[in-house]
Amino acid sequence: MKKKLLSLMLAGVMSIGLISETQAATRDEIAAVKVSKSGKFNYWNSDSQAKEKLVSYIKNITNKKSSNFIPIEDRIAVFDLDGTLLCETAPCYFEWMMYLDRALYDSSYTPSKEDRDIATLVESEIRAGHFASNQFPKSLDNQEAISQESVFAGMSVEDYDSYVDRFLQKNVEGLTNLKWGEAFYLPMVEVIRYLQANDFKVYIVSGSERSALRVLASDVLKIPVNQIIGTDAAILASHQGDKDGGDYVYQSNDSLIRGKLLTKNLKMNKVSIIAQEIGKQPVLAFGNSGGDASMLNYAISNNKYRSASFMILCDDVDREFGSLIKAENCKNLSESNGWIAVSMRDEFKTIYGDDVTRE
Repeated sequence: MKKKLLSLMLAGVMSIGLISETQAATRDEIAAVKVSKSGKFNYWNSDSQAKEKLVSYIKNITNKKSSNFIPIEDRIAVFDLDGTLLCETAPCYFEWMMYLDRALYDSSYTPSKEDRDIATLVESEIRAGHFASNQFPKSLDNQEAISQESVFAGMSVEDYDSYVDRFLQKNVEGLTNLKWGEAFYLPMVEVIRYLQANDFKVYIVSGSERSALRVLASDVLKIPVNQIIGTDAAILASHQGDKDGGDYVYQSNDSLIRGKLLTKNLKMNKVSIIAQEIGKQPVLAFGNSGGDASMLNYAISNNKYRSASFMILCDDVDREFGSLIKAENCKNLSESNGWIAVSMRDEFKTIYGDDVTRE
């Protein structure tokens, strides 16, 4: 009888172990991901060429005897977010889905008619598959950016952070067992950990909203908030009204609130803001689309150090909502610009964890 009970208990423990290995990674588990300084990865396929090129590069530039040695203070790496570190096609960017949540489905908030109309149109384009197929109207892209900041304007900085935090608990559409706050590519989290272990200062440089990114990514990726760069809204004193900041003095009864869109951090704007905010040329850059071309080229052009840029190809249509057409275009861009292409399909052992599948 005792042997039978022990067998049952052991089976139970083993089944729990199996469940924990196949569940999607939680934020705490993502934060706990470690990669040694020498480069032992768990979420990449062992035959990944891109991973080997990265490891070879890091071993070279961290070797004090190498002619390519880079001092610690100049080890700068920049990462795009959506589609590079985080899910972007289920069915759209996390911040756009949060914008739609606010404008169309938040019962505690009433948007202006203009914002509601824009949000309705944005949602219809997404549902029609135009975002995934790169047919989203460019003019509507700009309207969305303005409207997104508009629906959060007047909200305190603290309330906005709380709103983002609540949204990160929502499920990602079309993928099982995955919340927005957990939707990081585990192999790319390992890349960040590997670079940090080798004394790199890692920056996120994204078109997504900066304050939202700080809530989403800072703690879980262990990237300080001042190393997260994104699209910006104006930050105002609560009693400032329409006065220019040069004409207003912050009062003891003031608090900080959100204002209108300032800068959309896309394409060449990324390079300009890197120069302004970082003040150094990166030696590594990671992106996933033509919108990152300027940043990727900046890292490898006329750099005084040996440098490299990596393009993540969205070619996985089984575990992710990839696009083979976009992946092929990005592969061609990589070949013509000297970037290293990374196949999600062929080089990622897992993306979010084995229990995350397409519905």
